[in-house]
Amino acid sequence: MSPCRERIPLNGSHPRDSWGISPTCRVDAIRVPPSRISLSKQEKALLGNVAFMLSASTEDGGFVGPSIMEFFPPSFLFVGTPFEINRIIMIRIVMATLLILLFWLGTRKMTIVPGRFQSLIEMGLDLVRVNIAEDLLGKKDGARFLPLLTTIFWATLFLNIPGIIPGFNIAGTSLVGMPIVMAVIAYVMFIYAGLRKHPGTFLKASLFPPGVPWPIYIIVTPIEFFSIFILRPITLSLRLLMNMVAGHLLLVLCFTATQFFLFEAEGGFKLFGAGTLAFGFIFSLFEILVAVLQAYVFTLLTTVYIQLALAEEH
Repeated sequence: MSPCRERIPLNGSHPRDSWGISPTCRVDAIRVPPSRISLSKQEKALLGNVAFMLSASTEDGGFVGPSIMEFFPPSFLFVGTPFEINRIIMIRIVMATLLILLFWLGTRKMTIVPGRFQSLIEMGLDLVRVNIAEDLLGKKDGARFLPLLTTIFWATLFLNIPGIIPGFNIAGTSLVGMPIVMAVIAYVMFIYAGLRKHPGTFLKASLFPPGVPWPIYIIVTPIEFFSIFILRPITLSLRLLMNMVAGHLLLVLCFTATQFFLFEAEGGFKLFGAGTLAFGFIFSLFEILVAVLQAYVFTLLTTVYIQLALAEEH
C-alpha cells in the first residue's frame, strides 16, 4: 500500500500533519509529471514576462504602488521642533502666500473701468458673492458672511490644486488637519449665526423641532443632535479629505505604472505604458474638476448650514 493511502490515527503520534497527510504525500499530490506539461512558445513567453514583473516589483527601481506614507513626507526645516516643515506644510505656505498676493495685486488699485487682471479678480469674487452668498442668504446676510465664504472657497481651491501641479504633486488638504480646521470654522460660524439671530430659541428649535409629538422627541432629539452638532463638521472634513487622498493615490498609481511599463517591463508589456500614461493625463484633468467642485461643495454646504441657522423657524 502506498504511504499516501494508508489510514492513520489523527492523534499526533504519526509524523504527519493534523489532517493525516505526510509532507511527502502533499508534495506528491501536487506534483505533475513533466511529460504532461505542454506549453506553446507564446504561453512560455507570457509566463516569463509575468515572472519578470513579479520579481521586479520587489527590487529597487521596480514597480512600487502608492501607499499611505505618501502623505507623511520627511521634514526638512526645523526638524525636531513643534514648527517642523515638510513638503505638505510648505505647499500650504506657498499657496496661501500666492493667494494673498494675487488678491492684493488685483484689488490694491481698483478703477471704475477695470483692466483685464482686475476683471478676472472681480469675476472670482462674484462667483462666490452672486452664485453662493446672495443666492442662498439674500443680499443683506450674504454681505455679512461674504468674507468668510470667499475665504473658504478660494483657500480650499488653492490648497486642492497642487495635487496636479508638477513639483508639488499633492494637495494641501490631503491631510486631515486642514479640512478639520476649515470644518470647525464653518461649524462655529453657523452656530454663531443661529445664536445671534435667535438667541433664545436656536438650540431648542434645533433639538426639539416644532410640530413633533412629545413622545417622539425621545427618538428625534438624539438624531437631531448627532446630525447637526456632530455629523456636519465630520462630513465636511471627510468629504474633502477623502476626495483629495483618492485623487492623489490614483495619479501616483497611473504614473508609477507608466514608468514601470516603459522602462522596466519587457516585450509587449511596454505597450501598457501608453495606456497608463493616457489614463494619468485624463485623471489629471478630472482632478482639476474635483478640486474646483470640492471647493464649491464645501462653501455651498457651509452657506446652507448658515441659512438653516438663520431660518425663521427657529
